[in-house]
Amino acid sequence: MTRDERNDGSGVPGSEEAVVPVGTDADEARDAGHASDEAAASMGDDALADAGLLREGGAEQAGRPRASLAHRLYNGEAGLDVVGRSRLIYKITAVILLLSLAAMLFRGFNFGIDFAGGNSFRLPGTESELSQIREAADEAGAEVASAQIVGGDSVLLRTGALESDAERQVVEAVAEAAGVAPNQVSPESVSADWGRNITDQALVALVVFLVAVVAFLALRFQPKMAIGAMAALVHDIVVTAGIYALVGFEVTPATVIGFLTILGFSLYDTVVVFDKVDENVKDLEKSARMTWSEAANLAVNQTLMRSINTSVIALLPVAGLLFVGAGLLGVGTLKDLALVLFVGLAAGTYSSIVLATPIVADLKEREPEVQALRRRVLARRSSAARQGGAPAGPVASARRGRRPAGGGGTAVAELPGEVQADVVIESPSSVRPDASGSTAAPRPGARPQRSDGKGRPPGRKRR
Repeated sequence: MTRDERNDGSGVPGSEEAVVPVGTDADEARDAGHASDEAAASMGDDALADAGLLREGGAEQAGRPRASLAHRLYNGEAGLDVVGRSRLIYKITAVILLLSLAAMLFRGFNFGIDFAGGNSFRLPGTESELSQIREAADEAGAEVASAQIVGGDSVLLRTGALESDAERQVVEAVAEAAGVAPNQVSPESVSADWGRNITDQALVALVVFLVAVVAFLALRFQPKMAIGAMAALVHDIVVTAGIYALVGFEVTPATVIGFLTILGFSLYDTVVVFDKVDENVKDLEKSARMTWSEAANLAVNQTLMRSINTSVIALLPVAGLLFVGAGLLGVGTLKDLALVLFVGLAAGTYSSIVLATPIVADLKEREPEVQALRRRVLARRSSAARQGGAPAGPVASARRGRRPAGGGGTAVAELPGEVQADVVIESPSSVRPDASGSTAAPRPGARPQRSDGKGRPPGRKRR
């Protein structure tokens, strides 16, 4: 069998070169560059397209879809320069924080009766009677904070603190407006001390939570990552509280529960990104293939699609509760919880992607070891640029053929100039007659011999 017949499997010799029998002197003397061409050709365009790489010449194979965005983000072929634009991110974040603080200072919070103290009245009623019941309570001298339908057939009325006589007058007024007996109205008085106790317990839980998180991040990763996570957490709390004050929703125990919930979500997403950063910077000083900031930025892009997908899945049901339930259907029982969760999840996604990691990278770039690593990486790339080669960027891909004409930041694995053989090819000429005239098979691993019995001079080995 000839080489061309073996390659194409059709028995028809190739049209571009002469047929060379396998194992002959001409086959052994062929240039090693031909072996490189064959090895490159064996990596077909289908394999390159499946790997998300371009075919030879830079054009994508016709009919093959381009690599997905998640694939290119993970390999560093596309993404956001989050760490490189940290100054701009800090300015945008500062503006958002100032607006949130202004909303809390000038507009303030609308505390419910659970925190400010007051009275509540529950009686049978429908949506059509809600406005009449509220007007009756106002005329009786009560300061109505909220009036809503609960359970589908009951009206819950909340007012400021009332004395016993004023409370009895409100009970009679709302019962007459609803057309029910006064004994069907259930009044309840809530002291401000109860709300104060809830606030104190929530603050204690928050402090314990933050201390435990800082200790975990400092021990599991490094102290600077704990600083970045705490900065992102403060951002989430301030932004959520500012938007809540701006909207004017009532602060209830459900609001406090929502605040504690978003803290866990924000830290969960941040820890995922930090874990990838820790993986990328491991043994970075030995290889010097990229700077610390570049490794951190690559980690952000590698986890970007995951963070976005997780956040969207978490936001969809909360958005349904907030916009559809409270907005369209008018069910406002859990609107305070839904608003806190919606704003907190969105703020946590922003801080975990574009705020926490740049803070850590800026802190790390002040360390002498990281600065020395940056100088080594830049010197290595400068040397590669002077030699006319493409400097190795943060991602290496096994792409066949020549380097890209533009000299991008992708390291290309070139085929070697000479291919070393690990298999000895035996030809028919290596089977020689022995002294008795019979044909003797060559020993396993023995080099093929010429017909005159003399060993063949060593030639190039091929794969």
